[in-house]
Amino acid sequence: MKMAPHTLLIVDDEAGIRTVLSILLADMGHRVCCAETGDQALEILTDAHPSIVLTDIKMPGMDGVSLLREIKRTHPDVEVIMMTGHGDMDLAVKSLKYLATDFITKPISAEALEVAIARADERISLRNQLRAYTENLELLVAEKSRKLVEAERMAAFGEAVAGLAHTIKNISGGLTGGAFVLEKGIELHHDQYLKQGWTMIKGNVEKLVTLSLDLLNYGKSSEIHPAWCHPNQPAQEIFDMMLPQAQSLGIWLELSLSDELPQVYLDSEAISRCLLNLIGNAIDACLDGPDSPGAAQVRKVTIRTLTAQGWAAVYQIEDTGAGMDNETRQKIFQGFFSTKGSRGTGIGLMTTKKTVEKHHGRIDVISEKGKGTIFNIFLPDISTPGLDKLQERPTTTQRFSA
Repeated sequence: MKMAPHTLLIVDDEAGIRTVLSILLADMGHRVCCAETGDQALEILTDAHPSIVLTDIKMPGMDGVSLLREIKRTHPDVEVIMMTGHGDMDLAVKSLKYLATDFITKPISAEALEVAIARADERISLRNQLRAYTENLELLVAEKSRKLVEAERMAAFGEAVAGLAHTIKNISGGLTGGAFVLEKGIELHHDQYLKQGWTMIKGNVEKLVTLSLDLLNYGKSSEIHPAWCHPNQPAQEIFDMMLPQAQSLGIWLELSLSDELPQVYLDSEAISRCLLNLIGNAIDACLDGPDSPGAAQVRKVTIRTLTAQGWAAVYQIEDTGAGMDNETRQKIFQGFFSTKGSRGTGIGLMTTKKTVEKHHGRIDVISEKGKGTIFNIFLPDISTPGLDKLQERPTTTQRFSA
């Protein structure tokens, strides 16, 4: 039988048996070590690293079964062949329970020894093949995963580019249409055409500026520079900034700041941009709402800071505007999707979501068609455990009407 050469350890208290087996195994091409006792065998095992051990079952001190169990505990890949007399068959069978490779009976023939070694060699070979296969499989899985992630990124990039191209195409179409109407006004000396064309061009130029700013903000959202800050600060600053615009549009703006919030590690400027975007959207939603809202449907935007279990702080932006149906609500964070039609770019909410995620936070939306919308931004402390329910606590409230 052809097999790979191995380092073998013979363990037997009889010197004659050790000598005979050493000669037989050396003739088969193996390197041989010998030990007289189980304790000595364990020492040699650590130094010589044999792949196969042949041990007598009955020895003074540590017997063969105890040695087998210790070898399997400390060196599980070592194959152990038990050598036994005819009167020790029960022990030999018991040794198989403790993962012995085989057992051979004394007196040991060269043929029986070669078969037992071949069986051990086969188990070693299969184990090595399995290990190599597993390692190759892990490498293959890692490579396939890398390619899949790359493909997903490219798909997302392609989708983003397509969305951006569509948005630019719409703006370009608006500019072309405005230029056409303006040219007709010049050609025909028609004041109404002149005003209409100029209005169209001006509106689309504003869209282009907005798109550029949104893209710049999206780029900025890829990196944040957090510092310790009170979460009420960005909310107060954005409230003060947006109040004149809300008043001019007939929107009732309300600010409610919690007294119980701690300092939070956040990028104040980035969070301010998020709040500015959400409040701007809320105001637009109110303008798109019912033309004659009832008393319960006052055009109002409310900015809140709240406490919530498991989170350092929560920002809540609520409006009484047009609201969204379920289908629209599922799409609002997708690339270049806007509820404002041709008036929006869809980048604002993309940027907001990206910024919140950079803070290891979460953003969600609650909305119903015709009944308004609530956006919640959850910001974590050091870590972010799960959150099932918002818990609003006593707050300091400021209310302003247009």
